[in-house]
Amino acid sequence: MGPQASRREFDESDVRVRPNKRGSRPRTKESPSYADAELGRVVTVDRGRYTVLLDSPAGSPAEATDHVVSAVRAKALRRTPVVPGDVVALVGDTSGEEGTLARLVRIEERSTLLRRSADDTDDAERVVVANADRLLIVVAAADPTPRTGFIDRALVAAYHAEIEPILLITKADLAEDPQDPAGLVTHYAELSLRTVISGRVGDGAADPGAAALGAAGPGAGTEPDPGLNPAAVKELRGLLAGSVTAMIGHSGVGKSTMVNTLTGADRATGGVNAVTGRGRHTSSSAVALHLEPDADLDVETARRSWVIDTPGVRSFGLAHVSPDDVLAAFEDLVEGSVDCEPGCLHESPEGGCALDSWVTAGRAGAHGPARLASLRGLLGSLNGADEGAREKRLGLGT
Repeated sequence: MGPQASRREFDESDVRVRPNKRGSRPRTKESPSYADAELGRVVTVDRGRYTVLLDSPAGSPAEATDHVVSAVRAKALRRTPVVPGDVVALVGDTSGEEGTLARLVRIEERSTLLRRSADDTDDAERVVVANADRLLIVVAAADPTPRTGFIDRALVAAYHAEIEPILLITKADLAEDPQDPAGLVTHYAELSLRTVISGRVGDGAADPGAAALGAAGPGAGTEPDPGLNPAAVKELRGLLAGSVTAMIGHSGVGKSTMVNTLTGADRATGGVNAVTGRGRHTSSSAVALHLEPDADLDVETARRSWVIDTPGVRSFGLAHVSPDDVLAAFEDLVEGSVDCEPGCLHESPEGGCALDSWVTAGRAGAHGPARLASLRGLLGSLNGADEGAREKRLGLGT
């Protein structure tokens, strides 16, 4: 028998395939559509659990009771941040009964995304809220002392996210000039920034700090403060009606007190540390709440009006914002940069910056020098300079 006779023909049936330990089901790139998923808005996030308020069924009365569901993220979304304000799709048990969990399978397209970083050189971004139309920047006229550096940072973040900013100045009753608390109104007079001034009316002068906060002590829950200026509350309700608004501010500025007044909630409020001058943290997590209906706000509009109260922040990093976008937020200065030399870093006249002459000519208003100093402080911090080493005063503080 020759060598050719000992050979045989092989085909695919001779190939041995080792069984797949994970099963023999063929893999597919097609994801389920979840066409029957129910939509709702995330109102709180707590250690991997999401509280979602489901949309009212079509045709249901506006007075329908809120349908609250607890959910966990599907495995495919574990690397995707889900934050208050997100509109999400849920499947599974959406009854909302105690002990049940739905599955969060999709995040609907976001209209806006407010972000911050731990500091200006930290590449890790933190998503604060989603789908906000407005950013309510809350500062106190006193106790704690307002820092325009923080306001400027919040304005930069708002404009970068294409969110309309509103400045709320609380505790105006503690200021020497309640019409211009701490000089903040004139400081931002050259900007198209809507400003609301609020203070406490009535008695309580014996302890004005605690009265303005409406607090019994750190971590104590309170009823909505009836002493807040009703005209300011009404103005604010009108501005926020029909929109999604995120509220940010340092601890102790009366943010949660205003939230309670606007929504009828019972968020904990607290005072200010007498030693450090900083507020005590009372809100430990962000929560989305409806505006409370009243004579000027019908139930249906109130259910479309959201206020997202966020925990008090110590810092507001802008690592995700480019220097050009920082300058764009300083609308009182940006026009003066037209005469800057190409590639100008806006550091000084020696570097070709025309902003100094713009400010000297009074084109940025009386507070132009402080505004320019704040701009340069932000740009320097983004480049790694130690902004915290500078004095934190009006126009410069962070």
